Amino acid sequence: MKTLEGLFKHFLRDMYYAENKILDSLPKMAKEADAAELRDAFNAHHKETKTQVANLEKVFKALDLKPRGVTCEAINGIIDEAKEIMKECEDPDARDAGMIAAAQAVEHYEITRYGTMVAWAQQLKMPNEAKLLAANLDQEYAADKKLSMLAESALNKQAVA
Repeated sequence: MKTLEGLFKHFLRDMYYAENKILDSLPKMAKEADAAELRDAFNAHHKETKTQVANLEKVFKALDLKPRGVTCEAINGIIDEAKEIMKECEDPDARDAGMIAAAQAVEHYEITRYGTMVAWAQQLKMPNEAKLLAANLDQEYAADKKLSMLAESALNKQAVA
């Protein structure tokens, strides 16, 4: 990680690890969701995450690197927190609100990483890789917006009732 290119490759591996952890977690979150619309959102984002992993694999290939992750303690912590919410929150509506909060923490982490990686790919004269990463970034923004709309339009209110 001595150069910007080295940092870029590290972040690429970090996100590969993170996206694969998220792939494992989303079906569990969908299963625990009480609200059908939240379950649907988690299932839809699971499909998007598969596309994001494929995009990362294309970036690895373009850089002539084997796709592999490096442990991302940040995503591990966020996912552990989500597991704790799912296990300990007894009220289904409050659990849904908590899972939205945990899912948004994941989205915000991904947004920061992908935003940085797009900027770095552009600096490193990697326009095709920047486009692939920007596509992932756009999906993360959309997922975050969808979660906010679910929370603000109904699920947070149900948790209070």
